[in-house]
Amino acid sequence: MRRFVIAGFALLAACNPAPNVDNKSAEVNETLPAKPLAAQPVTLKAVDGVTVYGTFYPASEPKALILLFHQAGSSSAEYAQIAPRLAQAGYESLAIDQRAGGNLYGANRTMAGYSGETDYLGALPDMEAALAWAKGRTLPVVLWGSSYSASLVFMLANAKDAQGTVKAVIAFSPGEYFSDKTMVEAAAAKVSVPVFVTSANSTEEEGDAKAILTATKSVDRQLYVPMTGIHGSSTLIAGKNPGGAEENWRAVLGFLKRIFP
Repeated sequence: MRRFVIAGFALLAACNPAPNVDNKSAEVNETLPAKPLAAQPVTLKAVDGVTVYGTFYPASEPKALILLFHQAGSSSAEYAQIAPRLAQAGYESLAIDQRAGGNLYGANRTMAGYSGETDYLGALPDMEAALAWAKGRTLPVVLWGSSYSASLVFMLANAKDAQGTVKAVIAFSPGEYFSDKTMVEAAAAKVSVPVFVTSANSTEEEGDAKAILTATKSVDRQLYVPMTGIHGSSTLIAGKNPGGAEENWRAVLGFLKRIFP
């Protein structure tokens, strides 16, 4: 039976190894606030003038700010169940509607007001707008991507605004989803902050995730192969992944707790 793959896996032995992380035993004690804080609407402006809509989930005494980016056919509503749990664990977050998405989990407000056409790469300015907003909050920033945006977060991590601000990257099901099939690995090769990468239980996804993580120059990198996983951040939603969501949550929160104790 397949088990977890821990940081510093064998093929990276020639590199500086990441700290060993036993995902199975990474039990996380979440401290719940006395009263959940209300989510707040946020409106951003991308560099090309596109209005980007998002939802901010505050946390009591936050340890970090997580920027949540959705998968294809989706919207910020992908995180309607995920973001509140992150807040309970002490991490505030901003989930945005990118212009490349849809109504899989709920309405994509950015797309509703966007008359142009775009591909996955065209969503990068929306993500850059979220990062610019995050710089004003004086908290360490985590870039969190799902599917195509899990690839774009490696590019975003190299942006000027990311320097000194972005302290970790979390990627659910990254891959070479663009016409240039080396673009993501090339971007990952410049990333040195701690990185957590996971995927669905498929040979193709696991291979893509491993290759992209291997390309990074981070000395703290973790490949998590779930026993029961599905594509993108949906792997954390019990209704979508009833057999594996809780176990996958333990791995993600274990990583965050280690980086931001």
